[in-house]
Amino acid sequence: MQRSNRELWLALIAMLLITLLYLFVTSYYSTIPSASGFFGHALGIVGFILMLLTETLYSWRKRSRSARWGRMASWLRFHIFTGLVGPYMVLLHTSWKFNGLAGIVTLFTLIIVLSGIIGRYIYTAIPRTPDGIEIEAQQLSQQIQALEKQLQQITAESDQSTREVARRLDVLPRTSGAPLLILLGNTFYEWRYRQQWRTEKRRLNAAARAQADQLQKVFNRRNTLRRQAQTIANARRLLALWHAVHIPIGVALFASAFVHIGAALYYATLLR
Repeated sequence: MQRSNRELWLALIAMLLITLLYLFVTSYYSTIPSASGFFGHALGIVGFILMLLTETLYSWRKRSRSARWGRMASWLRFHIFTGLVGPYMVLLHTSWKFNGLAGIVTLFTLIIVLSGIIGRYIYTAIPRTPDGIEIEAQQLSQQIQALEKQLQQITAESDQSTREVARRLDVLPRTSGAPLLILLGNTFYEWRYRQQWRTEKRRLNAAARAQADQLQKVFNRRNTLRRQAQTIANARRLLALWHAVHIPIGVALFASAFVHIGAALYYATLLR
């Protein structure tokens, strides 16, 4: 399973649109929307529903052996999208007041989002099939060997300028240091590696650039598998530790959220 940032961009766009709507309502009424008002309630309800979907749907799909509704990669992207947009809407719902139980819910929400962001990079560091099944070390080695042969074939058919670019960019980052920092640092490495390819391809003619594009795709896949092979043991240990921390925080978040909702309904509705 190759990692994609599509869900992050979609979440960012959705949060930007929600922010624009929030600013419009704030400007129209010349005040910050109240948590107990119609708009504030709508933000809280929709945000909490998205958070419930985040907590339940992906876990259900991952544990259900009979369900075959979409690939696990797609469910993970949806999980990440709702896990960012939902808490953001709940944050706007607070009217920037964090007293009492509402403050505790907000604190748990921020912690769970931060934990989820870290968990995303740990989870995707473990090689998987499109259905989310972990790939064992032997299968990983076989895939790397197949990509090496493909690279040799493409390079042999390329012109001299393209082969020179491939030689300069046939590198991997260092893997020493704390396991978590290595996994998070891979994101920066991938960005820098794409920039290096972009710089090199500007110097090539159109035909050589097409060959370089093909080489870059295979290099990216091979380098991803190599890094995963080097860090797979540490990634699995980190993922187990992450689950041990993330799940109890999620339980605490939803327990306090349901108490908050019950109290809000009681004081704002039943006592009126």
